[in-house]
Parts: sequence; C-alpha cells; structure tokens
Amino acid sequence: MEAMKETVDQSLREMRDTFASGRTRSVKWRKTQLEAIIEMVKDNEDKMCDVLFQDLGKHSIEAFRDELGFVMRSATTALNSLDKWVVPRKSNLPLLFYPATGKVISEPYGTVLVLSSWNFPISLSLDPMIGAISAGNTVLLKASELSPNASALLAKTIPSYLDNKAIKVIEGGPDVATILLQHQWDKIFFTGSPRIGKIIMAAAAENLTPVTLELGGKCPTIIDHHSVSKDMKSVVKRISGGKWGSCSGQACISVDYVLVEQSFASSLIEMFKPVIKSFFGENPKESGCVARIVTKKHFQRLSRLLNDPRVQASIVYGGSMDEEKLYVEPTILLNPPLDSEIMNEEIFGPVLPIITLRDIQESIGFIKSKPKPLAIYAFTKDEKLKTRILSETSSGSVTFNDVMIQYMCDALPFGGVGESGMGRYHGKYSFECFSHEKAIMEGSLAMDLEARYPPWNNFKLTFIRLAFREAYFKLVLLMLGLKR
Repeated sequence: MEAMKETVDQSLREMRDTFASGRTRSVKWRKTQLEAIIEMVKDNEDKMCDVLFQDLGKHSIEAFRDELGFVMRSATTALNSLDKWVVPRKSNLPLLFYPATGKVISEPYGTVLVLSSWNFPISLSLDPMIGAISAGNTVLLKASELSPNASALLAKTIPSYLDNKAIKVIEGGPDVATILLQHQWDKIFFTGSPRIGKIIMAAAAENLTPVTLELGGKCPTIIDHHSVSKDMKSVVKRISGGKWGSCSGQACISVDYVLVEQSFASSLIEMFKPVIKSFFGENPKESGCVARIVTKKHFQRLSRLLNDPRVQASIVYGGSMDEEKLYVEPTILLNPPLDSEIMNEEIFGPVLPIITLRDIQESIGFIKSKPKPLAIYAFTKDEKLKTRILSETSSGSVTFNDVMIQYMCDALPFGGVGESGMGRYHGKYSFECFSHEKAIMEGSLAMDLEARYPPWNNFKLTFIRLAFREAYFKLVLLMLGLKR
C-alpha cells in the first residue's frame, strides 16, 4: 500500500500543479477534453459493451441506452452549451447601492475526486467527469473494483484520449478509497450506498471539503388504477422495463415497490406476467436481456432477503435463483411483511414487492413514514393526488406516468434529499455542481453616504431604517429635510 500512497501523492501533486498553471480554466482546453470523451466512447463502443457484459451481463443495446449513448449526449450538451455557461451573470443590485455593479462568475473548485459506482460503471464515471471538466477542474476518478473489466478499460483508455496531467484514473478496492480520502480535495463526488456515503462525508468534514452524494433509497411507485385504467398496459410495461430492464433492478432510481389498492392487486399481478414473458421469454435466464447480479456477495444478500420464510410466502411470481450464474429471476411479492428486511432496505435487485392499501390516498402517508427516496413515481391523472404528492412528500424527484426517464433528461437536476443524497448534477447542473459561484461587486468612489459611518445620531438611524426598507421616496424627503 505504500506504493499506492506514493502514486496518489504524485498524482495529486501533478493535478494541483496543472490546475495552478491555469490550463484547465481555458474554455478551449475544456472543449478539447469533452470532444475527446465523445471520440473515446465512439472509438471504444464495442469494447465498452463487451466489458459491461462481462461485469454485469448487460445486453449491448441496454449498455448503449443506459451508458454509452447517455455519456455521448451529456458530453455533447456540455460542449454545445459551455460558451453560455461560463459567461458571468449580471446581478440587478438594489438602487441603494448605485452606482455599484454586481455579477456572479463560476470558478472551478480545483482538484476533484470522483468515486464511481459499479452498476453503471461507464456512465457513472464519465458523466460526473464531464461536469468537472466543463467547470475547469482537474479530476481523479476512482473506478469501482466490483466492475473490474469496465474499470480496467477506463484506466487504459482515458489517459490515451484526455490530458493525463489533469485527468487521472485509479483502480482498486476499499483500501485505495481509504487512502484517497486521507488526502485533501477541493470537491468530492460519490455515487453509492447511504452507508458508504456517511463515511465519505465524515472524511470530507475533516478538511471541510464540499461533497455531492448520489445515494439511493426505496423508490415507491403509486398506481392510481381508477384514473389510468385505460392505460394500464402502458403502465405495466413501463414499470416492468424500469424494474427488470435496467441492470436487473440494480439502480438507485429503480422501482423498489408498488403501492396499489387491494381490490386491484390480483389484476395487476396477472397483467405483469405476460409482459415479463414478452420482454424476457419463457426462460429469462437464457434470454440475454436480464443483467446478472454483480457479485456473489450481492447475490447472497438478495438470497437472504428472499429466504425469509415470511417473504417466501409472499412470492406470487418468479423466485428462482442460480448462484453459479448470479441470476435472480424477475420476482413479484404480494404484501411481504412491512417489518421484513426486504421492506426496510433498498432491494437493488429484480424483486418487486406490491403493497396493498385500502385507498390509494393512503399512499401519501405510507411514503411519508419512510426515509426520503431518490425518486417517487406515480401513475395517475388525478390532479388532486398529484398535488398531494408534490406538497406532502419529499424526494429527490417526482415523475408522473413514467419511471426512470428523469435521469436521462439533462434539462432537469438529478439528486437526492436526506438519506437519498445531497447535491445535484446533469446538464448545466453538473457545471454548477463542480463550480464555486463567486460574487463580484464593484463599487464607485464617486460618492459616499455619510450615514454608514460613525458618529451615530438619530438622522443616521432613520436613514438606515428607510434604506433597509428600500423606501427611496422617504429617503429623498429625509435628505431634503422634509421628513424627520
């Protein structure tokens, strides 16, 4: 580990020197790196799809949709928008400060640490990097050891395409992450579990380092079947695609459980069955369209959750597992015990609990009784229910009548709240995530207000009171001696 410590020290020194030189502040440099990311993904598309299959069993189309295509779109958006993003924003100052002027400029933090996750190892590595580069930072990426082939490919290709004095990649496990967190960074970006997020935040607090934590949680889906009865086929397809068609449910914004009225639960389950078969065939294990569980440890965690006798009794579809192939069949549970482990930790797998309620309005209270999720999904056309969801619950995002697409929309911020994370990114929000917004005020020496200086008297106190109220007409009267 001494060798790794020296590697980290040397990398950090080199990145700090590069940042201090001012090279990364150049818009031209930023654009060159963004263009290189696009070129890198295009040149290595087949290799990236291969490693995503090796690490996670992702189909190449799923890999392109969720990772490669997403990264290229993100980099293209930044490339096309950067000239606008870097322009200082003028501020309209109150008349009281005339003739002073004000503006806000975005400046890079400096040297950024990105701690990536294994479930989307290409996009969750490169997308934060795109934001950090756009803002003018140097970046060190710690790729996940749980997706070793993807991490190795990034470690090999990034130095070949990007400025390796400013942008570096380190592979390794938790011991490497520990070494990295012992150093001082100007910004830390982490994607992963709330448990590890707390460790990251504690380490960052030692140096008062700003952090963005993209965590997760149990994302609920409300189905108001009364208002969407004519569209239930689309509802079921969208939930099925979101739950089982994106890394086999191993996603922080995956549908974690469904809330539905008791009277509709049986019909809903019967609607899921043919959709699952149409997506994955009679034998999903051999379909090539179901991602595998990332490691034996994660498989055993899911196995433990499902092997709870009370949870086993709630299985109404699927439930088969193959440890050798790290495969868990798309599985549906009906009313597993609310105090069971599977209903109190993020599932992160292809298991979908359906929880029944007497009235769908009760879904609001159910969600409020849980930690704040990264996302809430609701299939409803009832405007009153929508209003209640928005006003009475708290979450990173709310998506009506669809699932997971909010992540792909770079016009919206993506991030959590409470236990699901802090900070936001995507599109311009990524630029802001990795920028310090510095306030600039330029005063004038042409005039001075004596009321701001001692010695104090009643006139000055009246002047200050009126100034804080922006009562300019009364201020004029006061200065003309027409008001006491």
